[in-house]
Parts: sequence; structure tokens; C-alpha cells
Amino acid sequence: MTTSALRTIAARGRAHRGRGMLRRTLLVLALPILLIGLWWFGSANSTNYLNPPLATIVSEFWPTWFGGDSLGQSRFVQDVIPSFLRIVAGYAIALVIGIAVGVLIGASKRLRSTLEPVIEFFRSIPPPVLVPIFMLFMGIGDGMKIAVIALGCVWPILLNTVEGVRGLDPVLRDTARSYRFTPVGTLRRLILPGASPHIVTGARQALSIGIILMVISEMFAAQDGLGFSIVQFQRSFAIPQMWGGVILLGVLGVAFALVFRVVSGAILKWYYGYLHTQRGGA
Repeated sequence: MTTSALRTIAARGRAHRGRGMLRRTLLVLALPILLIGLWWFGSANSTNYLNPPLATIVSEFWPTWFGGDSLGQSRFVQDVIPSFLRIVAGYAIALVIGIAVGVLIGASKRLRSTLEPVIEFFRSIPPPVLVPIFMLFMGIGDGMKIAVIALGCVWPILLNTVEGVRGLDPVLRDTARSYRFTPVGTLRRLILPGASPHIVTGARQALSIGIILMVISEMFAAQDGLGFSIVQFQRSFAIPQMWGGVILLGVLGVAFALVFRVVSGAILKWYYGYLHTQRGGA
């Protein structure tokens, strides 16, 4: 095959990949664009004070969140960044505790049967109910909000980790013992990789719970944060600014979901390859 023919095939392959990427991008953006268009034109002539036109919300968005106050600081710095740091801290604590305790419980049948009633009791308590109790013992500072987020996020991570460790193939465990893996080696090479699909599923559920608890904890008692700002706008009847806060909260959730998808894709790359091989074999 000549060099020119190889170049033609390569060019066609790049064009095909480019068209496929463009098609996927359009499919992803189609529904958001449609919804924004419906909201924009549907609310264009709205005279309802509680449902202002989307054009008004958009015009107030930038000066509200990125315009500086008398001290030169924007609401993005004062409210959004603290909320971001709280959910990252609470979510990270939940990941560490949920995975560590989940591995211990999943690996021991006796420990699992002993702790199951206690776990079922505490996981049945909605975390928002504990906010007033946490306020009594921890005040209204960042520690209380991080603790609420961590407590709500830990249960899906812990329970999915337990199920993932329980579901490991006993043959793999016997193989690890026959190769005389150390406990650390068994954890790193067998338990965590084998349970990772379940762990990622629990972590995905915990992320959405963490965003909800971040807002709720800031609405109860706070001096800054997205939830605090949205409530303040509502109480002062700054409705376009309130809707802007809701939109910003949704954008923050989408950003977290995209980052999570990239990270989980890297972690489960082996798993997706295994599934692809299984489908091909079938």
C-alpha cells in the first residue's frame, strides 16, 4: 500500500472520529439548549414577581455573583468557594471512613452480623434531622456543616463497599492466599480493585447527597455559602438573584459530576475493558 493511500485512510479515520465526537456533543447539548430556550421564550413576557423572565435573571447573574462589594470581594469568593471547600472536605472524610470501615465489615462475617443492626439504625436517620443536634454541640461553624455532609455521604459509600467486598470471588481469595499475598498486598491487588465498581456506585450516590446537605446545613445557620445566599435573597425579595443562586448551584453540581466521571472512568478503566471483552466473547 502506497504512502498516499495510507494518508488517505488516516485522514478518513480522523474525519470519522471528528464526526462522531461532534454527534455526541450535539446529543449532550440538545436537551439543555431546548430547556433553556423554552424557559427563555416562555418567561419572556412574564409579569409574575416570583417567576421573572430568564433574561432578567441572566442580566443580574454576573453583577450579583462576580461583581465586587465595597471591600472588592465578590459573592463567588465569599459564598461559593466556602461551599465548595465544605463539600470537598465532608465528601473526602466520608470516602476515607466509608471505604476503610466498609472493607473491615465486608471482610468479616462476624463483624458484619454484629454491626448490622447498629448500621441499619443510624442510616435510617435522615441527616438533616441531625443539624439542630450538631448545632448544639458544634456551633454554627464550618465544622458542623462538614460533619453533616460527611455523615450523610458515608452511608452509601460504606454499604456499597461492604457489598463489593462480600461479593468477591472466593477463588480469587484462595489464589491470593496461595501466592502468599500480604494483607496490604491483598487489599491493594484484590479487595480494592474487585470492590471498586460498588465503591464508585456508592460514591456517585454520596456526591448528590453531599450537595443537598451542603445547602441544607447552610440554610439552617450560616454566615456565608450558597444556601445562605439563596435564603437571604428570598427573604429580601431579590427573586432574580435567588434564581441565579439556584442556577449556580446546578452548575456546581454539573461540574462535580463531570469531574467524578473523569476520575471514576480512570479508576474503572480495567472494569470497562473487562465488560467489553465479555460482550465481544458473547
